[in-house]
Amino acid sequence: MVDPDAAGEAVLRLPGAEVRTVRVSEMDNACYLVTCTGTGETLLVDAAADAPALLRALARVESARLAAVVTTHGHWDHHRALPDVVAATGAPTAAGAEDAGDLPVPPDRLLRHGDEVRVGDLRLEVLHLRGHTPGSVALLLEPAGAAPQLFTGDSLFPGGPGKTRSPEAFTSLMDDLEERVFARLGDGTAVRPGHGEPTTLGAERAHLPQWRARGW
Repeated sequence: MVDPDAAGEAVLRLPGAEVRTVRVSEMDNACYLVTCTGTGETLLVDAAADAPALLRALARVESARLAAVVTTHGHWDHHRALPDVVAATGAPTAAGAEDAGDLPVPPDRLLRHGDEVRVGDLRLEVLHLRGHTPGSVALLLEPAGAAPQLFTGDSLFPGGPGKTRSPEAFTSLMDDLEERVFARLGDGTAVRPGHGEPTTLGAERAHLPQWRARGW
């Protein structure tokens, strides 16, 4: 169930987990606080901008302790607040191995396809989606008894994949989306992108051939 809290942030309550969406910046970045409700350990997906707003949101999560920050990819608009968030919390950081050199804080952990990010009792699987950037990663949370939640950064949005810079990169991203996301996960899977509103795989699946044909 998704409820807006007193600060207007969307809060999704799942078995054993809470997902809080924090919107920041002139680019409408969506940052996500994923909390294990049993332990209070919290993951921040993309310290995109406005460290004070992110830290205030973290303080609104009951018993929260920031256990890690994962950056989905190396583009500047997804990590502007990373130095300040890390300085304020001491949280370790992680990012896709191929994008590590683009971040303002060297990642403590380099992520690869199939890795797990552990947050309290929660396990989030790393899906490497190559194309928007070489090291773009998505994180898959599969709570028991609830729809999977896929945090896609800029690799998948309502209406198509993220921007790519060459036909080869587009083909790579489409291949990974089809093989690592759509072929594996069901229509009820929630897609939580790095900008804009969420969608589901079911809402997007029928458009895969159209995306291939148009080339973006």
